[in-house]
Amino acid sequence: MTDATHRLPTDTDDGLVLIISGPSGAGKTTITRGVERAIPGSVFSVSATTRPKTSADVEGVDYHFVDDEEFERMKSNAEFLETAGIYGKKYGTPRAWVMEQIKRGRLVILEIDVQGAISVKSQIPDAYAIFILPPSEEALLGRLRSRKREDEDVIQRRFGQAKREIDEARSCAMYNEFLVNDVVDDSIRRAIDLVNAERARRRAARA
Repeated sequence: MTDATHRLPTDTDDGLVLIISGPSGAGKTTITRGVERAIPGSVFSVSATTRPKTSADVEGVDYHFVDDEEFERMKSNAEFLETAGIYGKKYGTPRAWVMEQIKRGRLVILEIDVQGAISVKSQIPDAYAIFILPPSEEALLGRLRSRKREDEDVIQRRFGQAKREIDEARSCAMYNEFLVNDVVDDSIRRAIDLVNAERARRRAARA
């Protein structure tokens, strides 16, 4: 809990880290943003990245943009809760910011992969984790194809990776819930209900 002399009017004791994971094409980003919009006090964790900033990017909103040297310095100083390498670029979740938001009673949302979830849960065991599943493998493959971003070889590689990620999520015992995303609006409502129920359960346990 934040020291009483430093509490803000908006502070609560409901701080919770929410991890949302899922394979490419499962709809996790849409669900993540739906949860963030619906639950007051939610904050989305902004990752640091070595990916070059584009004209559409906003520093501190989309990412914290750093060079490789700065990223490695932060990593060596244990400033990240988790890191990941994606297509040659590095991404990391800043530890200090997340911990401060928890103290403020915020719902801190991390959209990260399975390895990231394992890393975060090892450091914040009471983090609440939801894994987003497609309704079927056929539906997932159809969603990947419908985006029309890549040729079939790339789609098949992503499909294979998605199946491996689902298997890993099921076997790692890190996820509190597996949510099948069939109708996205229903899935957003289900995710919101799960998070609200978990926070209510924790409030009751503290009472």
